[in-house]
Amino acid sequence: MDLEAGSIRPRSDGGGPAAGRETDDSNVWKDLFLAYKTLGVVFGGLVTSPLYVYPSMNLSSPTEADYLGIYSIMFWTLTLIGVVKYVCIALNADDHGEGGTFAMYSLLCRHADIGILPSKRFYAEEDPLLHSQSAIARRPSRLGKFFEQSITARRVLLFVAVLGMCMLIGDGILTPAISAVVEALSAAILIGLFLLQKYGTSNVSFLFSPIMAAWTFTTPIIGLYSIVHYYPGIFKAISPYYIVHFFLRNKRQGWQLLGGTVLCITGAEAMFADLGHFSKKAIQIAFLSSIYPSLVLTYAGQTAYLINNVNDFGDGFYKFVPRPVYWPMFVVATLAAIVASQSLISATFSVIKQSVVLDYFPRVKVVHTSQHKEGEVYSPEINYILMVLCVGVILGFGGGKAIGNAFGVVVIMVMLITTVLLTLVMIIIWRTPLVLAGLYFVPFFIMEGAYVSAVFTKIPEGGWLPFAVSITLAMIMFGWYYGRQRKFEYEMTNKVSLEHLGELLARPEVQRVPGLCFFYSNIQDGLTPILGHYIKNMSSLHTVTIFVSLRPLLVAKVDQSERILINRLGPNGVYGCTVQYGYADNLSLEGGDDLAAQVTSCLQWHIQMDTDGRRSPEEEMAQLEAARLAGVVHVRGKMRFYVGEDAGWFDKIMLGFYEFLHGICRSALPVLGMPLQQRVEIGMLYKV
Repeated sequence: MDLEAGSIRPRSDGGGPAAGRETDDSNVWKDLFLAYKTLGVVFGGLVTSPLYVYPSMNLSSPTEADYLGIYSIMFWTLTLIGVVKYVCIALNADDHGEGGTFAMYSLLCRHADIGILPSKRFYAEEDPLLHSQSAIARRPSRLGKFFEQSITARRVLLFVAVLGMCMLIGDGILTPAISAVVEALSAAILIGLFLLQKYGTSNVSFLFSPIMAAWTFTTPIIGLYSIVHYYPGIFKAISPYYIVHFFLRNKRQGWQLLGGTVLCITGAEAMFADLGHFSKKAIQIAFLSSIYPSLVLTYAGQTAYLINNVNDFGDGFYKFVPRPVYWPMFVVATLAAIVASQSLISATFSVIKQSVVLDYFPRVKVVHTSQHKEGEVYSPEINYILMVLCVGVILGFGGGKAIGNAFGVVVIMVMLITTVLLTLVMIIIWRTPLVLAGLYFVPFFIMEGAYVSAVFTKIPEGGWLPFAVSITLAMIMFGWYYGRQRKFEYEMTNKVSLEHLGELLARPEVQRVPGLCFFYSNIQDGLTPILGHYIKNMSSLHTVTIFVSLRPLLVAKVDQSERILINRLGPNGVYGCTVQYGYADNLSLEGGDDLAAQVTSCLQWHIQMDTDGRRSPEEEMAQLEAARLAGVVHVRGKMRFYVGEDAGWFDKIMLGFYEFLHGICRSALPVLGMPLQQRVEIGMLYKV
């Protein structure tokens, strides 16, 4: 069933140097405009962290030296994790423009045989280049070979990726609650925020960016005022000496305070997870030119104020705001705190889409809200589930220290998992020398490991909440994964080869009944076992049967001339058809039998251009036309597990749970404009 398709290449228009300069200028303005829009989506959680960092700390009689040490820790955390790790390194580890832990897992699976499920293959324009690489370039590294040969290592890697994804979603649920000022008002505004998601990230960011821009550019001005007014020498704390002195002086208490200082970097993971909604350059420009300086100056101003008012840390932001601008800043802060949720909402849509594509999460509706950006997505089901959970957390927990403790757990766990996966990408894909990979891994693992050890002490004090959310999500994903793995094993063992299909059709009891049948299958290599089940039980097959599979491409739209690929499978009247589509193509065709008409037209052209010599084109065309006039039917298979009494208890629980998830999730195939009266579903039970 090999298919050949012409590569889909972007059209290039000629132009001289002047045209090149115009393109460069337009790209610069486009990047700057995108950077502005990221303020309303990507950086909301990060840039509003001054609202809750100091109030989340359990300080006891703090001194000037304590505050200088805390500021030094926050400065270097922002610099190392924000600038070095995410902006300079992690943003380059994208998978076709998508970021996040599951995108890195997908990237690893594409470059080494370390996946477990045969996830849906997305084809890109550059894929043919992989085949032209030298054998040495494509040869897996030692670490890659280890993962390929060890099923345990591959399962651990999958668990780590799943945990990172679940923690990120937990982060999204907690973001609105951590900065809630007035719970009821915040909940009402948040519901409105979720109702706006269906309009797409571009429209939402255009609406929210002015709010976040007002926050981003006013807080550092207040910070500068506070520095000049209270403590002009605050920037001496940039010296790591103050970090060492802080831990030597406070010992165990200083280590525990890391659970509060880690919140200064909260939301940084959204830079990577939201990559699919924007561009790498736009995110880098926005962070380095506005977000990073804003946070450094705002925290410096807060710290300068607290050095002169040591016991005001419980309300460390609002008390450092000068009285004349207090109420305007209160309004901006309240709006910014709610809009901050957008960064993790968009990130959640992205990671859910990635996990659905990899077949590790039950199928939900994913809507592409942009014709130009593949990663800009929205999921209605996930949106409303998130809304209920976020509002519940706000009304149940408010913005107290318990939420701060819970928030710290998810923030640093996602970052630690990113560090581990990023190191694997460096070694397995980028082929970074071990010494350089170690120079990245060791310091970041030690720093983030220290943060993890501190926040884990907060689990009984509220840190249990993200773990409860993550465990629930992980159970759903593992139940789905286990069922899909068992289904895949059965399909691969019992798939129908072309030789076996010929044997089945050669049986005397099997009749070829008049009609045109479209038989849908998710299997790219071979034919679904449901076909054998159908032929054996019905003892018939239509005179013209076309096996249809879908092939997603990483382009916006597929040209009509390249959308449908036809090939002859061997037996008389049996063909294979691949429907190629881009992320902006609408597969739910309108107008009755549009798909049948398009495929029939392509098949007629194929018959005329590519005869096998056994039958004349006229005879084959007459057979096709007679079958079409006799009637069209669209057959979709549905395989279910039958868990018998002799099955083990583990299979009974896990496969029963999978069947429940399978029953409530969406179909793997779109409607494709099939008329209702022409649809037939063939069920098949697989006994466990």
